[in-house]
Amino acid sequence: MDEGSEAPSRPPSAPVELPVLQLDGALPLPAPARDGDAGTDLRAAHDALLEPGGGRAVVGTGLALAIPWGYCGLVLPRSGLARDHGVTCLNTPGLIDAGYRGELQVLLVNTDPVEAFAVHRGDRVAQLVVLPFAAVRFAPAETLPTSERGERGWGHSGRR
Repeated sequence: MDEGSEAPSRPPSAPVELPVLQLDGALPLPAPARDGDAGTDLRAAHDALLEPGGGRAVVGTGLALAIPWGYCGLVLPRSGLARDHGVTCLNTPGLIDAGYRGELQVLLVNTDPVEAFAVHRGDRVAQLVVLPFAAVRFAPAETLPTSERGERGWGHSGRR
């Protein structure tokens, strides 16, 4: 590739339509910051104070969604909040099933041992990623197929 040229772009996939109910019409609809971004920022619908050393709050987003069947929503932390303030989502990823129709809420926690963190209405507090998933049916079995890893679990690959 020539110096200064851009990487070849991939044709965009057809967007999945996601009906959204704005419970708070004063907040903007979520939208990716840039074309191709996987995550869409979620904003706080109200103020909250996260005390230092594990203070937490459930923060509403002012949005309810109708995620299509065969998809799920994952609520993830914003990296800048974690890096700059020690604020993250407590149950990461938060899973939103297709059948849920209530307000999206984010469980935030402040891991900073000294500084409180104030969430203000309209702040970007988390991000939402919508993904397809495979529906499964568990089938009893007498044995499982073998694999190279086998039963090696925790720390199976070692640390060097």
